[in-house]
Amino acid sequence: MDPNRILIIDYGSQFTQLIARRIREERVYCEIQPPTRSLEWIREWAPKGIVLSGGPSSVYGDDVPTADPGLLHMGIPVLGVCYGMQLIAHLEGGKVEGGRREYGRAQVTVNEPGGLFAGFAGGESTQVWMSHGDHVVQPPPGYRITASSADIPYAAFQARDRPVYGVQFHVEVAHTTRGADIISNFAFEICGCEPTWTAGSYIENELAKIRGQVGESHAICGLSGGVDSAVAASLVHRAIGERLICIFVDTGLLRQGERESVERTFRKHMGIRLEVVDASALFLERLAGVEDPERKRKIIGNTFIDVFEEAADRIGSDARFLVQGTLYPDVIESLSVKGPSATIKTHHNVGGLKEDMRFGLIEPLRELFKDEVRQVGRELGLPEEMVGRHPFPGPGLAIRVLGAVDRPELEILRQADAIYLDEIRAAGLYDDIWQAFAVLLPVRSVGVMGDERTYENVCALRAVTSRDGMTADWYPFPHDVLGRISTRIINEVTGINRVCYDISSKPPATIEWE
Repeated sequence: MDPNRILIIDYGSQFTQLIARRIREERVYCEIQPPTRSLEWIREWAPKGIVLSGGPSSVYGDDVPTADPGLLHMGIPVLGVCYGMQLIAHLEGGKVEGGRREYGRAQVTVNEPGGLFAGFAGGESTQVWMSHGDHVVQPPPGYRITASSADIPYAAFQARDRPVYGVQFHVEVAHTTRGADIISNFAFEICGCEPTWTAGSYIENELAKIRGQVGESHAICGLSGGVDSAVAASLVHRAIGERLICIFVDTGLLRQGERESVERTFRKHMGIRLEVVDASALFLERLAGVEDPERKRKIIGNTFIDVFEEAADRIGSDARFLVQGTLYPDVIESLSVKGPSATIKTHHNVGGLKEDMRFGLIEPLRELFKDEVRQVGRELGLPEEMVGRHPFPGPGLAIRVLGAVDRPELEILRQADAIYLDEIRAAGLYDDIWQAFAVLLPVRSVGVMGDERTYENVCALRAVTSRDGMTADWYPFPHDVLGRISTRIINEVTGINRVCYDISSKPPATIEWE
């Protein structure tokens, strides 16, 4: 593993993933782990620095996530953010109180430049983002105050005898204008990391891990046609060559032309053995009448494994491993233990697999964010039209037909989605958008077409901008583009008479509706 690495301990903040992104942007490897990790585990993992995240708890509450006080005496630099700062104060003999809630932009004054504030001027005022109900009212003995604000006199502190730091504000959010400088100072000046986290270094490390895991065995990969599975397949193919067999499953939940595109692209460009299985009838049979999105994901994941096992037997493969394009946000959003951020939803790649499946898992992208996956894909030589594709979920259109899934509704959505993407490309906006898709709502509305009353489906359009999928803003389409999209969908897709545009950001919404 990369020796230049920082450990992030998650105390439940929805911003924790942003801390990881900001550190990765400095080309320093980091991982998010729960507060239940022991000091022995941390020593073995050997981070050069530790970040304690924010969180919704109060340090003086009952049964709240905490830390072994020895964590602050390991000789490893520690940075506490918001709750993390309060936890440091609590463990070291300071005092934390509530009653003064503060949310939004604030100005802090740097009292002591250097350390976290290297490159700042003494007395400099800088904008930060506050989001807290508790705050430090008495610093621990042996700590000096390095920044303050009009409302929070102890906005940042530092231990006099150890590299232990705390900030009450969130350095990871964009509204903290010099947050990147503070993170850079912690990673490089304080922790002594070097910027070694690159796509090239990641590929070399993963190739060695894959070869060691697979040995002389074979592996199969479930291709979806999306960026993640394409990059995962390419990486594993480089590691084990012809011993990788890719299986593309037509689930009946695909976008228009997806199957033909995958067959054309992967056989032609990648030269990988590709088996195509039409299992649409099986998937739709098992999904019949199912409305709950979590049940949909479980059913789809289990059915995938059944299809893969049958396909592997049929083609005579002794494959012992299954390759998946699981990403780091999938892992973060799917898992919840005591302390870390709440489970938002189970992702197909993470929580939808059978416990008794016969395959071992190979997830070469499990530690990467989406933009990092794209960089790895480019480094592997994949074409830009493949690497730059919008994300497409493993469960496909099943989670974009809200409610029960059937063939007629899937076809309605498939046509609407194709028109939507076609118009986005025609307007030259595709590369400006992180992800765009149509959703078929379980709602019907009255309309009028050709002097006739209609009572048909409502289609919602979603388009967002994002850096990594962890947070997202709705895309501000020009009105004329939205008008053309709506007109074409209503005129060309039988079964839709109303089109709406989703202007929700993440958070509070998620990108996908289910």
